[in-house]
Amino acid sequence: MKTRLAVIFGSRACEHDVSIISGLQALYAANTQKYDAFPVYISREGTWFVGDALRKMEFYKKPDWSAVRPVIPAGKRGKLALVDAQEHKGLFKKSLPDEIADVVMPVLHGMNGEDGTLQGMLEMWGVPYTSSGVLGSAVGMDKIAMKQLFRGCGFPVLDWVGVDRGQWFDEREAILDRVESVLPYPVFVKPANLGSSIGISRADNRQALSDALDVAAAYDRRLLVERGLTKFQEVNCAALGYAHEVDVSETEMPTSWEAFLSFDDKYLRGKGAKGMEALARKIPAPVAPQIGARVKELTKEVFQALDCKGVVRVDFLLDEESGELYVGEINTIPGSLAFYLWEPMGRTFDVLIDEMVRYAQRASQDKQQSIFSYDSSILQRGTGKA
Repeated sequence: MKTRLAVIFGSRACEHDVSIISGLQALYAANTQKYDAFPVYISREGTWFVGDALRKMEFYKKPDWSAVRPVIPAGKRGKLALVDAQEHKGLFKKSLPDEIADVVMPVLHGMNGEDGTLQGMLEMWGVPYTSSGVLGSAVGMDKIAMKQLFRGCGFPVLDWVGVDRGQWFDEREAILDRVESVLPYPVFVKPANLGSSIGISRADNRQALSDALDVAAAYDRRLLVERGLTKFQEVNCAALGYAHEVDVSETEMPTSWEAFLSFDDKYLRGKGAKGMEALARKIPAPVAPQIGARVKELTKEVFQALDCKGVVRVDFLLDEESGELYVGEINTIPGSLAFYLWEPMGRTFDVLIDEMVRYAQRASQDKQQSIFSYDSSILQRGTGKA
């Protein structure tokens, strides 16, 4: 019997459109001999939809909502049930049967999907899912918490200053003074909880820093100001696994003529419908052998430090002047699921999905081995009074 695989994408996030591209790529790549894979689309308003029309990119350019149906997610004996949410009026009108998924593949980028929220819901229902768990997803989303964990683990990271949006609005000059006392220019200002380079600006002076903080504050409450490098290369590497079993991919060096990889670089300058797959890159990254080996070593260590699962991508910055390598960030649901980093090693996209599903099922089975009840007489003894 085929495994029912729900591929979830979209959601209430700035990277909504990119998620659609990645989700459809995964849907098309799933082995039809092994999986009955079906799309689950979460709209910008947070409504869940199912239907065959969601399989085609044309739907998202001009949605025909009559061709799909809204559903409500629920847990059902360790499976995901998508319950018909439409009103069916009339004596002989009945709700349509639930869509049932054995395994969930979240292909959501950014908030409300990659940040541990969806993962927590699935954990409560005992549904196997292919992405990192609540811890790895949450820490991997918030760049400030991520850097704190990285530094605590001894990973090399660039210096930074965390800023609260409310404090920025109330104490602008004091915040600028604090940043300038700690970090030299240039700096990069980022919303802490966004990806795909959205809301990121480079600042080379005080006025540019002020403007950049205003831009980032439009997207998030938590803001990150990070020391910038003047001459650097980005090197990325993916990891796949669960618990102690971790494999690393080939390395890559994205190519761009900008000061950093913007959203346009990542998704618009290539063929947009191919997402991160279309980004110009060099595979393997043209770096010294010892640098490439260190990138792979750190990728595995980062994966394990965040207790990740499935496929992640870790991004590094290589300072061309000093030769220092810095861990930039982790993407727990990378664009295009980073399948292009595995193909040079002979691991095709469909095989990658097979392994992600296997790890999802294994993690779920592991959790079932834990004890979730404890016999106690506290309710019999309690009076209910404070």
